[in-house]
Amino acid sequence: MPIRNSKYFPESALAHQLLDGLTGIQVGGSAHNDFGLDTINVDYCGDMDTIFKKAEIELCGEALPVDVVANGDNIPVENKSFDFVISSHVIEHFFDPIKAMKEWMRIARKYVYIICPQPDADPTDRGKLITGLQELVQRHTGKIPWPEVDDHRHWTRWTCETFREMCAVYGWNVSHSENPDRKVGNGFAIVIDVNPKKLIE
Repeated sequence: MPIRNSKYFPESALAHQLLDGLTGIQVGGSAHNDFGLDTINVDYCGDMDTIFKKAEIELCGEALPVDVVANGDNIPVENKSFDFVISSHVIEHFFDPIKAMKEWMRIARKYVYIICPQPDADPTDRGKLITGLQELVQRHTGKIPWPEVDDHRHWTRWTCETFREMCAVYGWNVSHSENPDRKVGNGFAIVIDVNPKKLIE
């Protein structure tokens, strides 16, 4: 698998500390904000003319190739087939982020590493409410129906604390966090240890 280096934002010391020497999936990876890890890039579209790929090219002169075209919440790989799943500024684009999280937990043997934007990081999110856990659960259970068209907007806004609350409800063990994150700097990082060691009683 290729090792690619970020062309715009610095790489994450925490990600290197935890993930160097492992193989993973990067969901919605970008050339300007890559992690320099041993990953394949999964994205919902392989075209290089989407608004996201055009933004990459504008920022750093190139776009990260897509290795696997698939929705990030339905990736065609076997259970526990990669050491980690990593994403930056992606989880908020899923209408049902709980479904995406469950998929990443299915795939990862060791870690799920997420950088999520602060609720006011994007100008289009400013002044909007934090998305409540009840709403997220209702989306996941179908009580709130999926939109007829998914335009990949920011469907959800979290704080670091409300993201951790969601993880706690579903039993996802947060082993590390950064608030703010030390990569782009306008979000927070959450690392889930897929197989936390049990305390010796």
